[in-house]
Amino acid sequence: MNDDRDTATPLLRVSDLGYSYGQRPACREVSFDLYPGEVLGIVGESGSGKSTLLSCLSGRLDSGPGHVWYDRRPDGLVDLATLSEAERRLLMRTDWGVVQQNPRDGLRMGVSAGANIGERLMAVGDRHFGTIRSVAADWLTEVEIGLDRMDDLPLSFSGGMQQRLQIARNLVTGPRLVFMDEPTGGLDVSVQAKLLDLLRRLVTDRSLSVILVTHDLAVARLLAHRLMVMKEGRVVEDGLTDQVLDDPHHPYTQLLVSSMLQV
Repeated sequence: MNDDRDTATPLLRVSDLGYSYGQRPACREVSFDLYPGEVLGIVGESGSGKSTLLSCLSGRLDSGPGHVWYDRRPDGLVDLATLSEAERRLLMRTDWGVVQQNPRDGLRMGVSAGANIGERLMAVGDRHFGTIRSVAADWLTEVEIGLDRMDDLPLSFSGGMQQRLQIARNLVTGPRLVFMDEPTGGLDVSVQAKLLDLLRRLVTDRSLSVILVTHDLAVARLLAHRLMVMKEGRVVEDGLTDQVLDDPHHPYTQLLVSSMLQV
């Protein structure tokens, strides 16, 4: 992670972002900067607004008040609200990746594992079948899926394998920013542990910039450099992950940490 923030340009800048479902605010006045190589964890109970915030940031929801700027090279920080739909789609295919909690939402279940990865490469202009298949094979190996499964449908994979395939599909084009929504949710403990080891390695080896939503503080501690705690749509505490979890100041954060220790 780049710690020289005084001279670094944020990869993402968020200012007073909000979103409401009808008359019910889901997130309110959220502001932060995300720097290259940084993993920001967003935690809170169900209904705290963390998943809505992630959907606004990743373009799955049109945000309400506030602004989101992204360092779109070579233009520098650009307000995402000023981009055309085509420019947003290009970002999603190139600079961004989105890892869904349910891998079935992020994969094409009716095409092979190799084709799931290959489609992402074709979306950025690769056309040579041999090269695409070779890169797909490299990424299956990277996420610990046997090459004998390349031509199998994701429907035949376990939940953990589907999630690893979704990660490969998202990372194959070298995105600069990855959004992860409960990437270990719904998996058995042993499968979670293996997936977390994989994610830690990929984040470190590839200096990934990640916004991670999770309700699991243990996952946040393992993966996130910095933590934001949300309650009723607002950020109630933020700071370095170990500082927030080891010395929580806000009563709500203290309750979350206490609940984790009692499990």
